[in-house]
Amino acid sequence: MNYNEFLDLSPEVKAALAAGKPVVALESTIISHGMPYPQNVETARNVERIIREEGATPATIAILGGRLKAGLTDEELEYLGKAGPKVTKASRRDLPVLVARGMDGATTVTTTMMIAHMAGISVFATGGIGGVHRGAETTMDISADLEELAQTPVMVICAGAKSILDLGLTLEYLETKGVPVLGYGTEELPAFYTRRSGFRVDYRVDTPEDLAAIFRAQRALGIKGGMLVTNPIPEEYSMDYETINRAIDEAVAEANQKGIHGKETTPFLLAKIKDLTGGDSLASNIQLVYNNARLAARTAARI
Repeated sequence: MNYNEFLDLSPEVKAALAAGKPVVALESTIISHGMPYPQNVETARNVERIIREEGATPATIAILGGRLKAGLTDEELEYLGKAGPKVTKASRRDLPVLVARGMDGATTVTTTMMIAHMAGISVFATGGIGGVHRGAETTMDISADLEELAQTPVMVICAGAKSILDLGLTLEYLETKGVPVLGYGTEELPAFYTRRSGFRVDYRVDTPEDLAAIFRAQRALGIKGGMLVTNPIPEEYSMDYETINRAIDEAVAEANQKGIHGKETTPFLLAKIKDLTGGDSLASNIQLVYNNARLAARTAARI
């Protein structure tokens, strides 16, 4: 653990870390900005339950009253779910302001990695990472998640990059930054709602033991940065590749027309895609998060 005067560990998380037991970090923007209430709170509780059933301790991360929290109470989960987008979507640049002003914030992949590392947590399960947005060659809209993966030693387990992004450029960026992109049981980069993308990962890995061994080797070699594990959505919940891409193209076109950009882009696109797919994308989103939580708990137990 890297001591930080603004960091609070829940009693459960503190005890697990002190005993050397596996702990899995979880983000909170998926609660506040990623899903509607009450599905967001139900999903958050189920994810924590799944991690406990797999023998690990969940540490949902957020900023509350200017305090960095690793491990939330049930009441705090409920608060974030009901407050929704009224809570600041907190990336790296927002942390000093929220802490200094005693404000609340829901953590993105970036800030969850940061706070997890402060707490001494090595494994983090999420839905999908941010990346290079379509049209970034002119907008320069590149998620801070990629920079954080390049510098913070946390394993991030996700269902790939969100398919609203430019997946090819996202992979190129990660390669430039030296971030290993591993495919769990696959050689193809999963694209969040679907198992397909047309792009290859760096290496295929088939067991939690192998994931843990690779992460331990990265740490032992003194290599800076994190590791990205892409875990495909289960086959039965995977959406049709053409259907989801049509919905994404329509949503991106509408976002461009309305001038939506920056941190508002992803919540808008996910909500629009949910409407265009009749809610199927939300059901898929929930299932892929559960799948990632299981793998994260099994891997954390072996690091």
